[in-house]
Amino acid sequence: MMDVADILRPRDAADLCAAVTDAAVAGTRLAIRGGGSKDGVGDRVRGVVRLDMTGFTGIVDYDPAELVLTVRAGTPLAEVEALVAGEGQMLAFEPFDHSPLFGRPRGAATIGGVVAAGVAGSQRVSSGSARDHLLGFTAVSGRGELLVAGARVVKNVTGYDLPKLAAGSWGRLFAMTELTLKVLPCPRVRATRRVEGLAPDEAVKVMAAAMGSQAEVAAAAHIPGAERGGRSVTALRIQGFGPSVTARCAMIETLLGRHGRVEAPDDATADALWAAVRDLAPLPQDGPLWRVNVPPSGAPIILAAIEPSGAQWLLDWAGGLVWTTFGGDAAALRAAAAQAGGHAKLVRSGPGYGEGVPVFHPATPGVAALEARIRRAFDPFGLFETGRFRDTYHAD
Repeated sequence: MMDVADILRPRDAADLCAAVTDAAVAGTRLAIRGGGSKDGVGDRVRGVVRLDMTGFTGIVDYDPAELVLTVRAGTPLAEVEALVAGEGQMLAFEPFDHSPLFGRPRGAATIGGVVAAGVAGSQRVSSGSARDHLLGFTAVSGRGELLVAGARVVKNVTGYDLPKLAAGSWGRLFAMTELTLKVLPCPRVRATRRVEGLAPDEAVKVMAAAMGSQAEVAAAAHIPGAERGGRSVTALRIQGFGPSVTARCAMIETLLGRHGRVEAPDDATADALWAAVRDLAPLPQDGPLWRVNVPPSGAPIILAAIEPSGAQWLLDWAGGLVWTTFGGDAAALRAAAAQAGGHAKLVRSGPGYGEGVPVFHPATPGVAALEARIRRAFDPFGLFETGRFRDTYHAD
């Protein structure tokens, strides 16, 4: 959320360079914004100028045969997904729109926004994250300079692997104007196998065994019984060519069959299940929401920390991602995440909860100093330091 002093709507890179340069001269802070699907993440900021990137829309180049798409950053995610689906292809990291997490209709997310936030869905566990599919981009830095990175550029003069920095940067380094992404063919066949009634520890072990098997599981999730009004469900998705999927489903059925009756839901039921995991439909749609990343074996540590408070939760990424409505002591949750070898992010605050709690897991002093140096390299005047994420770096 932000209280905006003014709104700038650049239409091309020259406009954007001029806007950033003017802001540097005036000492104005700029809040980069696409469709606003993640406006609810972070603190309210005041007195900033909104840098509206929705003018950067449209497809620059798409070569389905080469599996490469170049698109302007403000293009709606839904438009990009529809385009590649029309060619039998997909964004394999399964980006999704955060709007439903904040009680708003789906459709606001932009491709630049999901990459800048490092958004990835259930298939991230098998296909990688946004940064693994970002080949290159163009952007304007806090110096008002145009950057071109990745794609056909073998090395860049800054010495940074810029696509890796861009994904997950949350608009704190530069404003991306154009992205080049790797796309992949859609699987010919998708199948889901599920078993009910597993306890969390058992479910994590089952998912780990499935991921380590030759079944090449694409996604694995667990929804506890309390969030379903009954028995828990542990689901595994297998995809690819028909005969291969059939053979791999047989492997999964053998594995799951040791733990209960294996169900093979039809496509519509399976799609609804994975959509529910994506949109966190089993969880309350208001109040605090945390995203805890841990090694899958660490998920039970997180559950032990949150369940005494009555927090609801579900597991994605084979247990490596815990979504929870925990409304207790943030420091205690983050201590549990650190103990489990991970970190916790506050995605959504709630009434009377979240004030004074940073969005991101506090970094160690060494990492924080490194992050500050990187931000200074791209944004020396602190134009993109709006206070939304309680950044500690300020320009000298």
